[in-house]
Amino acid sequence: MTRTDQTPSVSVLPEIDVAGAARTRHPLRWVASIVLLVLAAQLVSLLVTNPNFQWDVVGRYVNAQLIGQGIATTLLLTVIAMAVGVVLGVLLAIGRLSENPVARGACGLYVWFFRGTPVLVQLVLWYNLSYLLPEISFGVPFGPEFVAADTNALITPLLAAILGLGLNEGAYMAEIIRGGLMSVDPGQSEAAAALGMSDARTFRRIVLPQAMRFIIPPTGSQVISMLKATSLVSVIALADLLYTVQSIYNRTFQTIPLLIVACVWYLVITSILYVGQSFIERHYARGATRNAPQGFWAFAAFRRRRTTEVTS
Repeated sequence: MTRTDQTPSVSVLPEIDVAGAARTRHPLRWVASIVLLVLAAQLVSLLVTNPNFQWDVVGRYVNAQLIGQGIATTLLLTVIAMAVGVVLGVLLAIGRLSENPVARGACGLYVWFFRGTPVLVQLVLWYNLSYLLPEISFGVPFGPEFVAADTNALITPLLAAILGLGLNEGAYMAEIIRGGLMSVDPGQSEAAAALGMSDARTFRRIVLPQAMRFIIPPTGSQVISMLKATSLVSVIALADLLYTVQSIYNRTFQTIPLLIVACVWYLVITSILYVGQSFIERHYARGATRNAPQGFWAFAAFRRRRTTEVTS
């Protein structure tokens, strides 16, 4: 009996000579970089050499007490309007997910109206509510009135701004919260019900903690958007940052430097909010995504977003 050794055939790859390998050239990248650098140099030259910017005026007003009062009003309005928007958003989101067709339809109608009309129109409407209702009263329909108040005395510019911004924000927050709640697997609610947990406890202990990962990041973006949207209240004579700047340059006719002051403060505040948002996103995104959230300093330094591996 003869024995034959059978060896598996191995495919031999041709050797690749890398001695003359060269890095791939990207001429379009160099062209784009040169164009951007030229534009940046022109911008710097414009900022430095153009006397119409009046940087001495900017430096004189950037720390002015009147500007600080406008900033305080802007921040106060942002906090109150966002609080109103979040509370309304939670209620509207629960109503839109309710099995009650009346509540679901009413909440859907609210979201449709306030998302479909400009916030500037809503601000002007609330500010001029006295044309529609000279007196606001509460009582029995077609019956006696219990409480009545003059609309002009009740709807101040601050209250009109809170109503306009807060009610509008509630419609957007409702969709954000509804999307976050719907992202949770329904099977977890069913499992909690099988364990005898009530609906309220299931929502508080099971659904909401998981939905927060999808709710918090867009909410941070809404806070930044709300801060910038407060500039619209200048049309109803509320002394926020923009209205304060306008009142100054209407007297001094130094329009451009005063607008630069407003832009500087908006950029400073939004940058601080962006730092907070990046930390919150990083906290809620841990272990849930392959792409690690990009921090503020990485964004400012033009670093690429890091990629992390998810271990099972």
